Amino acid sequence: MADSPTDTARVFQQIHIDVARNSTDDFNPFHDGDKWARIRGNPFGGPIVLGFQLESLVEDLVNAVRRAEDEPEDAALPFRNYQFTFAGALRADEAFTTVVKPSVRRAATTGSPQVSNRVAMRKGDGLVLLGHVRDTPTPLALADTPLPLPSQRPIERLADRCVIAESGWFHKRKFMSNSNAKNLLSGSLVRQAGYFDELEDCINFPDMFPVSLISCALLERAHATGHDFYAQPLVYTTHHISVDQRLARGLRSADALHILVSPPESVTPADRGLASPGTGQQRYRCLGLLADSSVLFRADLTLAPIG
Repeated sequence: MADSPTDTARVFQQIHIDVARNSTDDFNPFHDGDKWARIRGNPFGGPIVLGFQLESLVEDLVNAVRRAEDEPEDAALPFRNYQFTFAGALRADEAFTTVVKPSVRRAATTGSPQVSNRVAMRKGDGLVLLGHVRDTPTPLALADTPLPLPSQRPIERLADRCVIAESGWFHKRKFMSNSNAKNLLSGSLVRQAGYFDELEDCINFPDMFPVSLISCALLERAHATGHDFYAQPLVYTTHHISVDQRLARGLRSADALHILVSPPESVTPADRGLASPGTGQQRYRCLGLLADSSVLFRADLTLAPIG
């Protein structure tokens, strides 16, 4: 099979960025049509596309490649893992292309079974995003991270925007919304009818909608600690995310989502992404839990300072 026909030139306009950030409650000034200019040392020269917005498009393109291959889904591989490095920022009105390579299937007889696709997103002067999407029997991100929940209090009784005393993790409560998920899809240049169609009784929350709410949780956590988003700007450098497809396909509007964010850890990743060489970065571990404390997603993220 030749390279995927997904290598099509696309452009995000500011309205797409606004729709995506509003649907996810992302108030990072990097994406604001006016406030971007107030960020100290901003090297990007304009508002940039959300990382989760790019990943939402990638998710849809991978789904399209898998459908075109006409291979049956493997129920033994319930976890979809997204592992990306952000090599460059994409501005509004910049043309870009995304190539999703054909699926590579590995049988259990040759090791741990998986289905994987390599992804590369490029603009005129270089890479924007590079990585893989893999389906596996168990999660690849934070598989051994225990739930940082209080022992005597059910998750639904945790206050919104609180810090869990026993673990130091931040708790943010969000809710599934058909309209917000549709807007994230539309803002990500994805046809929403492929996921939501009332006339066909189709409700299928894409993986990246609940995951994209991590940005809101991180921003609210930083805001609560007095972080100055203009003087101390941060950008994503890597995302490693595992989503339980069984739970994701069962999501419905108004379902509660409890996002847990760890205290930051200082790291200097070998794969620096958007960061300058040797730049210290912040690592956050994030968990997305449903009302019964089942884990919808796990995410291991790194951010780097700019300037």
